[in-house]
Amino acid sequence: MTMTGRVWSWLTVLVVAAGIGIQLPLSAQNEEGFFSTAPERLFNVFAYFTIQSNLLLGGTALVLALWPGRTDGVLFKTLRLNGVLCIAVTGIVYHTVLAGLDDLDGWAWVANLLLHTAAPLAGVLGWLLFGPRGLTDWRIVKWSIVFPLLWLGFTLIRGEFVGFYPYPFVDVGEHGYGRVLLNCLLVAVLFLALAAGATTLDRRLRRRTTVER
Repeated sequence: MTMTGRVWSWLTVLVVAAGIGIQLPLSAQNEEGFFSTAPERLFNVFAYFTIQSNLLLGGTALVLALWPGRTDGVLFKTLRLNGVLCIAVTGIVYHTVLAGLDDLDGWAWVANLLLHTAAPLAGVLGWLLFGPRGLTDWRIVKWSIVFPLLWLGFTLIRGEFVGFYPYPFVDVGEHGYGRVLLNCLLVAVLFLALAAGATTLDRRLRRRTTVER
């Protein structure tokens, strides 16, 4: 990875850290939320796919910034693809489905902008411009679906026990399992389409880079 790519990775880390760093105390102090205590509200922040995708993006960007040569191995390649794809899904779903449900101001607006807009742009543009290339293939695509499935399973099981669902489209109490599973299927199709597209595009960009050299 070039020096410019490493700087972009650091910028991505800062965007993610700032977004989560602002959101955590806001959520802990929000007594109008579903949970009654600050620790419960703080823990619940990490139940959101938005936060999980930001953590994946920020964590892999940090590795690229600190150790750009340590990108071998199925685990990092899968997490890197997950970070880019999950943050892309976060941005797409938020701005097409959820944005109209928010009425935010002040620091809440800033955190929302960082987590749902700035981080997706930084993640996707960073991957397109700086790569690194050659970290995804069809085996990695298959592994990449594991994280979204784990998040979905955790969300639905936890929701049964505590009655809380982080997003309207996975609210079983409101829509029932049939509609929720259909919604999740649509998101899964979007995720796999993005994964396939990213893998195909990565190969083309890698060939172009090789030819230019």
